[in-house]
Amino acid sequence: FYAIVQAMNGIFEHAAVAIFVAMVLDGIDGRVARLTHTQSPFGAEFDSLSDMVSFGVAPALVVYVWALQGMGKLGWIAAFIFCVGAALRLARFNTKLDVADKRYFQGLPSPSAAAVVAGLVWVLHDYGIAGKDVAWLAWGVTVFAGITMVTNVRYYSFKEIDFKNKVPFMVLLLAVLILVFASLDPPKVLFLGFLTYALSGPGFTVWRLRQHRRAKHEPPSDKAF
Repeated sequence: FYAIVQAMNGIFEHAAVAIFVAMVLDGIDGRVARLTHTQSPFGAEFDSLSDMVSFGVAPALVVYVWALQGMGKLGWIAAFIFCVGAALRLARFNTKLDVADKRYFQGLPSPSAAAVVAGLVWVLHDYGIAGKDVAWLAWGVTVFAGITMVTNVRYYSFKEIDFKNKVPFMVLLLAVLILVFASLDPPKVLFLGFLTYALSGPGFTVWRLRQHRRAKHEPPSDKAF
């Protein structure tokens, strides 16, 4: 809600930062509930509604006010695609909690999609670029983020990393490096990081298809037994 209000007031940096703050809170709310033994069906439902506002409605309206409103119907259609994509992504995630492969997400997670859109607004605003000057870029990024949320493209979930037990040294080193680089230039590092993650799903899918086709056309082995 704060992000939406700040966007309406033209303070787009605060609007983008608020969405990233929501991401941090979304990452710790479940852990806090488990540590304090306060899990409840109410909390689960409220979490989904909060996600919809923070990662569906807010990014769509922020990017619309920043760049898309001057495009007429095309502008609000792009924002609408993103908002609906987030709603469908969250509903599908909730219905497949018990059967989904924990190693992968089906479709781009809504917080990551929100980070791509909010990161674009933040980094270009940081460079002094007005939204109306990059309206088509904002339109393409918004539609891409909205559509990838509802595709069957798989994204690595990082849930295999168990922080309760011993964590590999390289994982800790990578986490420290990410924090260092993020502190040097937060908008640029966060945007490029989440954009890379958003592109990793389609990239991995294309690689798997090429590997499958290559294996299909390879001649059978002639080894004698």
